[in-house]
Amino acid sequence: MGKEPERTLAKSDWPDLVRTIRARTPARLLTGRVGAAYPTETQLELREAHADARDSVRAELDLENTFGAAFIREWGLFDACTQAADKNEYLLRPDLGRRFSAASRTEILQRCSPGNDLQIVVGDGLSVAAICAQVPRLLPLLHEESGARGWSVGQAFVIHHCRVGILNEIGELLNPMVAVLLIGERPGLATAESLSAYMAYRPRQHHSDANRNLISNIHSRGVGISHAVVRILNLAARMMSARVSGSTLREGLAAPAEE
Repeated sequence: MGKEPERTLAKSDWPDLVRTIRARTPARLLTGRVGAAYPTETQLELREAHADARDSVRAELDLENTFGAAFIREWGLFDACTQAADKNEYLLRPDLGRRFSAASRTEILQRCSPGNDLQIVVGDGLSVAAICAQVPRLLPLLHEESGARGWSVGQAFVIHHCRVGILNEIGELLNPMVAVLLIGERPGLATAESLSAYMAYRPRQHHSDANRNLISNIHSRGVGISHAVVRILNLAARMMSARVSGSTLREGLAAPAEE
């Protein structure tokens, strides 16, 4: 028996309900089918998205190519590395991504002042594309709004082969009141540009995920940059007031800001 014909409609023939649903989500819904499979066009799009996601996970961070020389000079960014020697080791040994190399530990202590109200760091995580897309707008706004609140902000830097647990060592080295890690999320099949902000109040080596808070899905179709800034700083203020972070602290959500 031959395959069933593709049950698809031209976009111009979609009913209004289908148009409404598809406009509200990047998920592959109501695309039609061939037997039990997607139509060819959708299947090819899916394979392309999967390839992009795999490439994003494997991509290595190059500071100047990611942010540009002017941005690096303006914010004084520098490279730090974890104990993972390369991306393969980083993927196979998550524990190595939670500790700085000895050389990076020394450089951080030399170039960063301790005891600030806020310490912002950038980690490649599982998507260099995410930090490339979001950080150039997010970092300046975080600094500007933190200054408006009268907070001291430490020197930002960028971490290669970074895992979320590096927050604990940042706390031990620099002792900020609140540490914020902007890190690339694991790419999905809708976008590879989604960023997370992991946050902790005075993080220490014995802390776990239960001691951290998270604002995720920072990208053009998720949490917008302006809204992310408000949420990050409002949550930092709550941490400073309560002197705690993690599962016992709830975020007071603000209304989304216009982008």
